[in-house]
Order: sequence, then structure tokens, then C-alpha cells
Amino acid sequence: MQQKLKKIKLVITDVDGVLTDGLLHYDANGEAIKSFHVRDGLGIKMLMESGIQVALLSGRDSAILRRRIADLGITLFFLGKLEKESACFELMKQAGVKPEETAYIGDDSVDLPAFAVSGLSFAVADAPYYVKNAADHVLSLGGGKGAFREMSDMILTAQGKSSVFDSAQGFLKSVKNMAQ
Repeated sequence: MQQKLKKIKLVITDVDGVLTDGLLHYDANGEAIKSFHVRDGLGIKMLMESGIQVALLSGRDSAILRRRIADLGITLFFLGKLEKESACFELMKQAGVKPEETAYIGDDSVDLPAFAVSGLSFAVADAPYYVKNAADHVLSLGGGKGAFREMSDMILTAQGKSSVFDSAQGFLKSVKNMAQ
């Protein structure tokens, strides 16, 4: 797995169930809130600051999600897209990377086609067993609980870039564009 981690130039992430706990909260006007873990946001920024592109791919679209994308400065994304295989190929094309240079992190059946076309696939700890069985690696943390950050630390470590998160000097060097 270390060799695959070293090749990663693009990480594509599902949103609900990965960056959030998967719960949807509605009020009379529609989707009202989503909870995002700040460590996942920082992991996204650390990858981006280290030259690894990050893309979001969600079957849902909402003003809340668009706000989070803007807060993190993510420019590669597809929202409201349930057919994830073709979306992954399009994101890879936009990013200028090959499938073997792409990692995908997901949590449910809708993510299985994305697993199949990515060089490396990750499932969050609270994914169903059949999703975990299809993934190359199962993370120890659940969706919305820091799973994305766990994966980003693995990638950065394998690529010799862990100083961005494990040393004050390395973090301060890259802090110019950090957000949580």
C-alpha cells in the first residue's frame, strides 16, 4: 500500500458519511445544517498545500455544502451527481492525473463504482461491511469523526511530507492558506 500512497496526486472524497456523520437535518426550508470535523478540513488544506489536489463528489447539493467548499478553497467538485464513475473520470481529467494517481474515500454503495476506477480506495470505519470489503483500506475513524484526516496523514507520511502536520516548523511554513 505504501507504493500506492506515494503515487497519489488527487484525492476524491464523498461528502455525506465521510466529511459528515451522514445525518441530514431539515427544517421547513430544506436542509438546515451539516456538521464537518475541523481536522478533516485541515487535512484537506494540508494535502492541497503539499501539492495534492482534492475534489469533492456528492450525490447531494446544498448551499451549506457550497459554503464549505468555498471556505476550504476547493475548485474541483461535482454536486448532485449519483453516478460517480463518470464523475471520477471527469475529475481526474480536470486534475490532469491518471486513475492510479487517484485515491477515493467513501462510505456507501453509491461509492463502489468510484472505488473501482481509483488507484486506491478508502472506506470509513462505520461503512457497511460490503463497502469495507470492496475498499483497499478501512480507516479506524468514522465519517465526520476525522476519517478524512486519518487518510490524508497516511498519504502525506508516505510521500515524505508529514512535517506539514507533525512539526511546528513544517506547519508554520504551510500555514499561509490554512483553514479548518
